[in-house]
Amino acid sequence: MQVLGKWVTAALAAVLATSLGAQPLPPQHLNPEGGSGYTEKSLVRAEHFMVVTANPLATQAGYQMLEKGGSAMDAAIAAQLVLNLTEPQSSGIGGGGFAVYYRQADGSLTTYDGRETAPGAARADRFLRDGRPLPFGELVNSGISVGVPGLVRMMELAHRHEGKLPWAELFEPAIQIAENGFAVSHRLHTMLARSRSLARQPAAAAYYLDPNGEPWPVGHILKNPEFAEVLREIAGHGADAFYTGEIARDIVAAVNNHSRPGDLALADLSSYEAKERRAVCAGYREYEVCGMPPPSSGVVGLLQMLGILEQFPMSSYGPTSAQAVHYFSEAGRLAFADRDYYLADPDFVDVPVEALLDRDYLKARAGLINAETSMGVAPPGDPVSRLPELGRDNALELPSTTHIVAADREGNVLSMTTSVESAFGSKIFVRGFLLNNQLTDFSLLPADQEGRPVANRVEPDKRPRSTMAPVIVLKDEKPFLAVGSPGGSAIMNYVAKALVGVIDWGLDIQQAIALPNYGSRNRETELERGTELEQLVQPLRRMGHQVSVHEFPSGLHGIVIDDGRLWAGADPRREGVAMGR
Repeated sequence: MQVLGKWVTAALAAVLATSLGAQPLPPQHLNPEGGSGYTEKSLVRAEHFMVVTANPLATQAGYQMLEKGGSAMDAAIAAQLVLNLTEPQSSGIGGGGFAVYYRQADGSLTTYDGRETAPGAARADRFLRDGRPLPFGELVNSGISVGVPGLVRMMELAHRHEGKLPWAELFEPAIQIAENGFAVSHRLHTMLARSRSLARQPAAAAYYLDPNGEPWPVGHILKNPEFAEVLREIAGHGADAFYTGEIARDIVAAVNNHSRPGDLALADLSSYEAKERRAVCAGYREYEVCGMPPPSSGVVGLLQMLGILEQFPMSSYGPTSAQAVHYFSEAGRLAFADRDYYLADPDFVDVPVEALLDRDYLKARAGLINAETSMGVAPPGDPVSRLPELGRDNALELPSTTHIVAADREGNVLSMTTSVESAFGSKIFVRGFLLNNQLTDFSLLPADQEGRPVANRVEPDKRPRSTMAPVIVLKDEKPFLAVGSPGGSAIMNYVAKALVGVIDWGLDIQQAIALPNYGSRNRETELERGTELEQLVQPLRRMGHQVSVHEFPSGLHGIVIDDGRLWAGADPRREGVAMGR
């Protein structure tokens, strides 16, 4: 199957899925982040391999690699490179990410850390003026928000260990699409229309907007030959082509010549290292849930939520009942309370992961939950008697991220989340790609009002905390489920919902993903607008919940491996597609 140089329409996606032995897909309603639209999607079945991404062209690129005999990692890399073009608001080579990988050959599970780092010149008062944080909008769309991109190094490291196809071959679909062009989707058009800051960045505006400063219309063929040349350089010369030489010089110049300049140096790029880290795992019911360790807080927080929920009979509550929402939200409050104090880059801070996931500690935390009344704002726990030494983090995480899951014919399984932080990142456009604004994931204040240092404060070469939560669930030491989501700090709630949906409520992966979103980030209890959850506002308020009803769009993608078959789901809130054979 050849990658097409134009938009895969909903009808064509359905034909492709059917021709490959998968269940037909219904028409795709392409929803933007924050959109309230919702279109049913079908569970997709395959026998040999599967890939799910946030865009049909990216899914097709991943499928092409799997069909050639490539690994799940090969598929993810090819898909990610295409997403740089078709979903630039969410991820790309100017950003970073995390990957979790199960190796069938030896039954091991590992993770890859491609999180951005702060420049070597970064200081603790980076985001302050006269001791107070600058307006967040000024920080996001600036050079000081740009971290050293980690995605290209991470993909190269992961491919060295997990890849089967030649590195250069993985770049071919994205190069072809960049040269021949692709049709602007409804979702991309809508996101361009919402991002007024793009118009103030000349290079980005010249590519994403028409001569009148309006976003390119749906169906407009968008070509990116400059990005194709960048991909050719990386394909031919490896990640060094990105982190040294002309591309690196252009990145540094764009950041440091911005109207609010950053302090990125060539040495920051050339010295960047992706890292392989040991997965963090904990039991839930009869399963073992494994995923990304710090500097992501997402999986540690997720495992805390599950460890707390394990103390309650979740299967006896309806998925959208007041009781389910109550316990789920209370567990989230407790997990987020700990996250705000303890989670940060483990190369700079002693993160007490084992203590935070201790079963007795989580059982004690669960004991704080009242069956009838919300606790409001949960207090942090103190599993290692360090709380008096730490200040609370005030970082914001905005929901522009993407998630890829893949399983190959040999039984290797991948779950990978990547991001440029807020929509279109910093809006700084270099050589056909956008740079991240991930440094705003650091705490804006280095210490609290009492002068206690914040674990997630800015420091040179440090990785900002994330909530990305790529997960692989094991059953009898074999992969059972791979899942993850975009969504900023809400990722923990989205992924937890999907896991509880499958494990406790017996839903298939598509049904679990499609469940209305709810939960708490230790603030109000959040309910997804336009869903049956709106009927719970008054019952929850009578239980003491402060309730917020708003658009709450996840972008969950998941694969279940059961009885030798693969079952995949894609979030109906976005344009994702699953394909397999």
